[in-house]
Amino acid sequence: MAIQHEREAWLFADRERCERSDLTPVRPLRLVLLGAPGAGKGTQAELIAERFGACQLSTGDMFRAAKRSHDDQLTPAMEAALRSMQQGQLVSDDTVVELVGERRHCLSCPYGFMLDGFPRTVNQARVLDQFLADRDIALDAVVNYTLPMEAVVRRLSGRRTCENCKTTFHIETKPPRAEGVCDKCGGRLYQREDDNPESIRVRLRAYEESTAPLADYYAHQGLLRIVSAEGDPETVFGHTCAALGLRKAG
Repeated sequence: MAIQHEREAWLFADRERCERSDLTPVRPLRLVLLGAPGAGKGTQAELIAERFGACQLSTGDMFRAAKRSHDDQLTPAMEAALRSMQQGQLVSDDTVVELVGERRHCLSCPYGFMLDGFPRTVNQARVLDQFLADRDIALDAVVNYTLPMEAVVRRLSGRRTCENCKTTFHIETKPPRAEGVCDKCGGRLYQREDDNPESIRVRLRAYEESTAPLADYYAHQGLLRIVSAEGDPETVFGHTCAALGLRKAG
């Protein structure tokens, strides 16, 4: 429950919820996570949070929270992001920076953080540098999870999502007990429109083009750690710990 409170603090810019009672901080782990859709960085973030305590701070979570929140829960930047999404537009750089700025107290959390989805551009990275410098905080590393395009296509095109509870399955690696039926709630499973192979390839090419300058930016700072995302989650987690010089926690 404590981890959930941490994420609520991030989503709604609520300082009162930003507290962990289940562990004592030793050394905060401060990371930026990069990786194409389907590379599994969300799963790795969950494992790092569970084993080392750092909280996953996801801009994607913020966008989803904005869609399901009441008006009185929305911060000004969340309102601006929601308007963009409702109009079918990309959320602007300025709005994303404002969203993170509203929550920049989370960067001082004694348990550390993993930024997922921010920064997406070199301009955003420079803003993050300033946010951290203002608090006398430094990043430990930027982890870039890599996976060949066709491996990502196989992962995403086989994904099926429950239309009711949103639980995800995979036709090869995590099939439901009954074809097309959610194990958890009995809802119908469907394939997202953007999970067809050609749409996935388009998204991946766009991601690679936008992320290459960001990876170069962090490589020049000596912060970039490249981790292969091939293999099961525990194998990739072991690679992550090795890249960060951490002992793999039980």
